[in-house]
Amino acid sequence: MSDIKIPRAEYPRPQFVRKDWLTLNGEWEYATDRAASGHERGLQNAESLPERIIVPFCRESKLSGIGDLDFCECCWYRRELCIPKEWQGDRVILNIGACDYRTTVWVNGKKIGEHVGGFVSFSFDVTDALNYEKDVVVIRAYDACRSMKQAGGKQSRRYESHGCDYRRTTGIWQSVWLERVPQGYIKSAKYYPNINSQSLTVVARVIGGEGQILRAEANYDGKPMGSAEGRVCAGQAHLVLPLSELHLWEVGQGRLYDLKLTLGDDEVESYFGMRSVEAKDGVLYINGKKVFQRLVLDQGFYPDGILTAQTEAELFGDIDLSMAMGFNGARLHQKIFEPQFLSQCDRRGYIVWGEHGNWGMDISKGDRYINFSSEWIEALERDFNHPAIIGWCPLNETQNDQDPDFLRALSKLTRELDPTRAYIDTSGWAHVEKEYTDFTDIHDYDQNPVTMKERYDRFAAGESIAMHNRHWIYKDPTFVSEYGGIRRGNEGTGWGYGETPEDDKAFLERLDGLTRVLCEDKKISAFCYTQLTDVEQELNGVYTFDRKPKFPAEVISRIFGQTAYIGDEKFD
Repeated sequence: MSDIKIPRAEYPRPQFVRKDWLTLNGEWEYATDRAASGHERGLQNAESLPERIIVPFCRESKLSGIGDLDFCECCWYRRELCIPKEWQGDRVILNIGACDYRTTVWVNGKKIGEHVGGFVSFSFDVTDALNYEKDVVVIRAYDACRSMKQAGGKQSRRYESHGCDYRRTTGIWQSVWLERVPQGYIKSAKYYPNINSQSLTVVARVIGGEGQILRAEANYDGKPMGSAEGRVCAGQAHLVLPLSELHLWEVGQGRLYDLKLTLGDDEVESYFGMRSVEAKDGVLYINGKKVFQRLVLDQGFYPDGILTAQTEAELFGDIDLSMAMGFNGARLHQKIFEPQFLSQCDRRGYIVWGEHGNWGMDISKGDRYINFSSEWIEALERDFNHPAIIGWCPLNETQNDQDPDFLRALSKLTRELDPTRAYIDTSGWAHVEKEYTDFTDIHDYDQNPVTMKERYDRFAAGESIAMHNRHWIYKDPTFVSEYGGIRRGNEGTGWGYGETPEDDKAFLERLDGLTRVLCEDKKISAFCYTQLTDVEQELNGVYTFDRKPKFPAEVISRIFGQTAYIGDEKFD
């Protein structure tokens, strides 16, 4: 392998950190397999592969060193492993942050396992396949993105990018790493904060540690806050950790406790936030207080890495850019964002809605959402402990002929797995019955503040209104989860909503007028502006694709931060 700087070398899972780990980011052997015939040709046992790629960047990206934008149903990765001899006797876990879409892993020619889904993290125990001499891992990624059978998010199913669909991602696009764990170890843990009893309940899943004691120790700003213990029974350990001081996690104030979990020789460094989330009558409450959500649509695309930021600083930078423009959170749109990003949201008190990438999947067919549901469960499990995630919305702009039973089942599933957050069944269009969603949200791309206000006055008067020309009737929306999308590009071209304003003054007047309608409407408790940055040909961001502001932040932040109302209560 070449002597190159290792990209994205930071620890990939900030909320569940172990000290013994090795990044596998960097240069891998690689093979393009457009016809998906590689398995028949024996690539899983190949002595080498002909090309080279830089992990964790997808094959379509410039940063990967490949930059091939054409369709490719399958690709292969191969790398020799240098595992420390002192790891022998313990377990070795291979972790893959995300790989699109159906992933198969071999170690030393032995098939280890498969994973289905292109957005969420997964891992395999590879211990029994290792020889600690010349270990080789081979990864195959199969991605039939045009099949309409899998979730693809904003990936274009044409050769070219178009409208609000962008470049594809095939194969590995998040960090790959190895970690060492003892024979008995903590597989995962869920944290349930209770601000009323001033305590944290921990429910941990354990592998091979039956009868052992799990210990949890909490600190805040370096000061001990309490500890608790629980014994492992049937692969789980439960404990309740009382806290000597209560420091609430709030919007804009990411107050976090440090947490250390110990099980025998296994030690995990973690953190948690003390906050409660509730949705009542279309209003979000955090710690019992109403919150006016000033959100932005964040697509999570990057010029050179596509779905993957080149550096951690670039990844975190989008949060700073958003807050500078007056937003207090985001809809993380059509993508399951990586743990490093979510952890930074936790630390900044930046509220976000977790979403799946359902676009590209035909949910009118009963068998199409089997894989979708399994990956959604994995996302709920992986990201459960992030205090910044205040709600889940698995689907966006679902189709006319959707299967409503699927929406009902997904609502029940999500609420069962996570009753601690708000929930929206499908953003923007085809809600099912009210019992399956906490918000009646709508997407409204009216570019005229006058006609927009007239419509919301009719809503306030109790009228039911058809929108989107799709025969869906709305009566009492409280969350306008997409609006604006005003096109503004240097050349006045590209894709966006409505007519391009003739100049900067006209743009700002339209933006202020549309936003004012929502802020002054006493029934609207949340808005989400489209969008944070331009993405390729879509030119409706408040920043360009390379993260340059189109207008001074102080000008835009005054618009999005203007006084808003929920009922008679003011929010400045």
